Amino acid sequence: MAMPKHKISKARRDMRKANHLKVKDSNPSKCPQCGELKLSHRVCIHCGFYKGKEIVKMNGGD
Repeated sequence: MAMPKHKISKARRDMRKANHLKVKDSNPSKCPQCGELKLSHRVCIHCGFYKGKEIVKMNGGD
């Protein structure tokens, strides 16, 4: 059975593991209610709607 010849530093070990934990690029879609860009499967941060229903009551602006 193969044995390690040298100790792997924490930095090298963590760099190797970090490739599996990368955050994927988001793919925003257009909100059908207000037309702003929003993330899929999430409430629109501009109008508060999700799947045609108002989930979050939004203020009338500034």
